[in-house]
Amino acid sequence: MKKPGKFRRALTAIRKLIEDKEDTTQVFVILEALAGKSGERSFKRFMKTPNARKIVTAEKPLMDYLQDRDWLASLPDGSLGRTYLNFTKVEQITADGLVAASEEGRSDLQEFSEEAVIYQNRQRDAHDLWHVVTGYGRDALGELSLLAVTWRQSGNLGFLLIIGFGFWEVTKAAPGIKIGRVLREGFRSGAKSAWLPAADWETLLTRPLEEVRATLKMPAPIRYQRTVEKFPEIKTAVSAQELTNAGAI
Repeated sequence: MKKPGKFRRALTAIRKLIEDKEDTTQVFVILEALAGKSGERSFKRFMKTPNARKIVTAEKPLMDYLQDRDWLASLPDGSLGRTYLNFTKVEQITADGLVAASEEGRSDLQEFSEEAVIYQNRQRDAHDLWHVVTGYGRDALGELSLLAVTWRQSGNLGFLLIIGFGFWEVTKAAPGIKIGRVLREGFRSGAKSAWLPAADWETLLTRPLEEVRATLKMPAPIRYQRTVEKFPEIKTAVSAQELTNAGAI
């Protein structure tokens, strides 16, 4: 039986996501369907970076560091790792929260090298580190803004489709709040900052968060912070979980 085309798969996944916004698997279906050559280009770019060989041959994947809560707790106050640990406690999330959905969302249409799979899994597992480094929360607007950063960093058109879906959901639930400027800030931050997929997170976890942000040239999300402060209802107008699903990398 002929498999459906990529656009049909993406549209089917969007319809399923509209019906059940917690069906995280559909996000990965969309990203795979609309990736085009973006994933291949990103992986090739990654393999040319100084830390690539060390990362793909490491005995422990990034996930092991993120799941080691005792080690994270031993890091200094204000470090990226300690801040990340506090973030997971406050948000009541775990490092492996997206693993099952990402595996279900992958098709058998493409074969990847072992190194490419390590790279892909690393990007997925670093999602909440991106939250901490960028300063975008897991509320609806924060997730959309992080997606804007991610699109500029990855080039996967699937992120734009999900942003469009999320923009419609937020503006429908919270009419009158202008979020376009906040999203433009996210797009600009993604373009101006260092390339996060190549970040040596294992080392950065031990460094002060402000130092990490300076190293990665990550601007402060000023418009996002002002909007959330001025319109706190944006955090509750759309369930954070609904758009956390859309934020999965």
